[in-house]
Amino acid sequence: MKTAKVDVLLGLQWGDEGKGKVVDVLTPHYDVVARFQGGPNAGHTLEFEGQKYVLRSIPSGIFQGGKVNVIGNGVVLAPDLFMEEAKALEQSGHELKSRLHISKKAHLIMPTHRILDAALEAAKGRSKVGTTGKGIGPTYTDKISRNGLRVGDIFEDFETKYAEHKARHEQMLRNLNYTNYDITEVEKKWMNGIEYLRKFPIVDSEHEINKLLRDGKSVLCEGAQGTMLDVDFGSYPFVTSSNTICAGACTGLGIGPNKIGHVFGIMKAYCTRVGAGPFPTELFDETGNEMRRIGHEFGAVTGRERRCGWIDLVALRYAIMVNGVTNLIMMKSDVLDTFSTIKACVAYRKDGVETRDFPYNITSGIEPVYKELRGWQTDMTKMTSPSQFPVAFNEYVHFLEEQLETPISIISIGPDREQTIMLDNMNL
Repeated sequence: MKTAKVDVLLGLQWGDEGKGKVVDVLTPHYDVVARFQGGPNAGHTLEFEGQKYVLRSIPSGIFQGGKVNVIGNGVVLAPDLFMEEAKALEQSGHELKSRLHISKKAHLIMPTHRILDAALEAAKGRSKVGTTGKGIGPTYTDKISRNGLRVGDIFEDFETKYAEHKARHEQMLRNLNYTNYDITEVEKKWMNGIEYLRKFPIVDSEHEINKLLRDGKSVLCEGAQGTMLDVDFGSYPFVTSSNTICAGACTGLGIGPNKIGHVFGIMKAYCTRVGAGPFPTELFDETGNEMRRIGHEFGAVTGRERRCGWIDLVALRYAIMVNGVTNLIMMKSDVLDTFSTIKACVAYRKDGVETRDFPYNITSGIEPVYKELRGWQTDMTKMTSPSQFPVAFNEYVHFLEEQLETPISIISIGPDREQTIMLDNMNL
């Protein structure tokens, strides 16, 4: 029997590219949607039928009835935040417990992980990474140092294991001279979240997904954050704690690389970044402010203001390479509707030398080399077909495809599910 392929959908920039909306749009073409890394620091925003939803840990395929959704082993899960998110969805009419499956091997974010997050960030002083404070980094640190608490542990002498992990964290906090905290109320809610978690199918997700593939079921893997935040290939140390690239889907779900089919890379028509870290094309002028205002560039989870800039093709070429991207998806094209001139960074200049390759360090000394293109200055938000696109917009799309050597297959022109135009080269 021929095994079905796994398609992967992930961000190519510094996160916030609009992955949640695209997963929701593509889900009707798949039987299973699976999250493979990240935690509640990543918020995926979806809008349809006049409602707005923000998902943190639950896969974005949950709104399409009858689909299996999987939280994979590469995810880190906060039971209290998961409970809050899931109950809100259930109250809005979306049944979860029969079709949301959670890996036994996913690691748990403990209340003390959040305190450690704050303590470690405070200890860094000026060199802060700008974490969301959700405890993601300390949880992945415990995982890598073989000290983690996993979802499967909630069924095996859990109280003892939890107490041991908590005591170890408390000693670490004393060593950091960080003792002014109280987790009493948070811990109560967290334990309620553990009881709530027990009501869901807790599975060996690697076996489940591979059996579904052998049965001919199609799987869409959903990444969180973006490629330039990958712990290995991002702008280190200003990165997240997991592998956000395509390879992370293999380790985060337990699937072989020979199972990967399409790799959908999502990008904005411009570029944004939240928190600290280098951003070569960042704009500090009114143009950047206008992008932020029109694009509503504020974090879905944190509410933090996003930094804005022109599209960076050097970083995108690199992201396409390390992910093996087969199809590009361009989001928020409509945000640039009013600009008379559009710029794209085609190369970097560092120490007087021009390069198209993404360098080891972009923290300082990088000067973007821009190509200017004419803007389309047309409201695209009501368009329903590529035939309606302005000539200047088509020129921008063709320019990007030539520079990136990858076809653009979906174009988004607004936040709603309906404001998504699929091109003929999608080939699902």
